[in-house]
Amino acid sequence: MARTIAIANQKGGVGKTTTCVNLSASLAATQRRVLAVDIDPQGNATMGCGINKGELESSVCDLLLEGVEAVKVIQPAAAGAFDVLPGNQVLTLAEVELLTQPEREFRLKRALQPVLGNYDYVLIDCPPALNMLTVNALVAANGVLIPMQCEYYALEGLTALLETVEQVSHKANPELELYGILRTMFDPRNNLANEVSGELLEHFGDRVFRTVIPRNVRLAEAPSFGKPALYHDNHSRGALAYLALAGEINRREAAAKRS
Repeated sequence: MARTIAIANQKGGVGKTTTCVNLSASLAATQRRVLAVDIDPQGNATMGCGINKGELESSVCDLLLEGVEAVKVIQPAAAGAFDVLPGNQVLTLAEVELLTQPEREFRLKRALQPVLGNYDYVLIDCPPALNMLTVNALVAANGVLIPMQCEYYALEGLTALLETVEQVSHKANPELELYGILRTMFDPRNNLANEVSGELLEHFGDRVFRTVIPRNVRLAEAPSFGKPALYHDNHSRGALAYLALAGEINRREAAAKRS
């Protein structure tokens, strides 16, 4: 059964989509079967996988509102050996309509259930808000990966997100746990970044990934080419960092299976 990871942070611009796309490609490069799920109405993960969000015949929205089978919506990433459940701006409609639906928070979980056996990892790119779409992702997942920049307001936002994770765990998904905190856009020359990084390590210990994602031009420009950094420049620092993260996650999963 797949390890399902919601990549979430209510703060925008912290590297959620970058992490979803590049970690999907990197895990696939380690011979793992991967599904990337885009439930952000911006549809940037869809575009970053080389799929035109404006030309979708069906999307995650159809799963959530119409009960369309996931297998009919999944398509291969244009660049990379992994699959994508694409999303676009129509998800804004889903966000509104779900509020009036019965058992609204379980829609994504039920839609993904039939295909979980086909994958080793399912990565869900969440919108930058603690809304019903994010709640659906948290209910469908068994772990939350939180990308965050090491800056002044980061810890405050982290507290709010962890409270939401705890509420979802108590009320709807007892399997949900903090899978890990990923330091993104990290610049070791920045004293504040090093201070916040130190606080994260002190409070969360081994829940903070050892891998650190640096600021990197190739990583930033890869989405404009519709491909992960690994397929844009596989020797770039950004691509190598996500390969290292994939290795760290694979080792963690192997250790969990042995214990």
